Amino acid sequence: MFKKGEFVTIEQIELNGYRIGIPIPFPMKFVYCYLFKHDSHYVLIDVGYNNKRGRAAWEEAFQELNIHPNEIKTIYLTHFHPDHAGLGSWMQQLTGAQLYMHEIDAQMMEHVWGDESRQAENIKEMVLEHGTPLVLADEIERQMELLIDHIRPLPSISIIAKQVEFAGKEWQVIHTPGHSTGHICFYQDEEQILISGDHILDKITPNISVWPGASQTPLHEYINSLHQISQLPVKKALTAHGIPVDHVNKRIDQLLDHHEMRLSAMEEMAHGCTAFEVAEASFAHKELTPHQWRFAIAETIAHLDYLSIENRINKVIGSPIKYQR
Repeated sequence: MFKKGEFVTIEQIELNGYRIGIPIPFPMKFVYCYLFKHDSHYVLIDVGYNNKRGRAAWEEAFQELNIHPNEIKTIYLTHFHPDHAGLGSWMQQLTGAQLYMHEIDAQMMEHVWGDESRQAENIKEMVLEHGTPLVLADEIERQMELLIDHIRPLPSISIIAKQVEFAGKEWQVIHTPGHSTGHICFYQDEEQILISGDHILDKITPNISVWPGASQTPLHEYINSLHQISQLPVKKALTAHGIPVDHVNKRIDQLLDHHEMRLSAMEEMAHGCTAFEVAEASFAHKELTPHQWRFAIAETIAHLDYLSIENRINKVIGSPIKYQR
């Protein structure tokens, strides 16, 4: 079964589950959420971005599937980013479901999106420290502040166990830090299925960035997490963006190669440069919005800091911070 509605796409998948595409206002166009039957109710993995189109997509999906929202009793979030978690509170109120995520990303939800958050200001300070012009840093801060309306109010969050049940099967909950510090995947060993969130994607590479309040070694953690998943027999990765991945270890090798190529290129660029200057050179072929600049700069910092930790370049603390071969 495949249905394409006005706002939503619905595909029937393994274990009588559904892969539901919820529109998001980013280049990936959709985030794919997963709905599985469990006993007499449903379990939902990820919820989508909180805007009018996202809410309309879910209303359309419930109608197409002939499911009443209160049949969803459990919600799992792979991580705290707004395209995955933004509709958490709305969906929780609609369904009455209990919502679970990893403890680290539950804390990040509050740190980044809570009422006392200073994350937009913290990010502005971070990009300024790395040589970003003030005008662009101000735009990055404003864009970050606009995102807050697409996730507040925050849902009530419970901490996920290391093993859960849905679709009549037991699933391992695997902590895969990198894209976010508390990112999780779900693995079913009998079926050899991985629900990979943003850990493994096809076509695009997950963004691996340094953020205030999160791990300051995300690329080390991401590479370790990829190696961890490569040890599992996986027939298919059900991804959050793009298409599912059938050849998981091949894709993992491609992701590892991508980051080594990016590291080598940035190592060559590090001649007393700031992270902003390296990002500017790395993404010169693209016209970036402030939203995209935020990720480009933070990803560049992650790669340059990785090189520094590995003693391939030196990080020179100053105003601004620079990197030197």
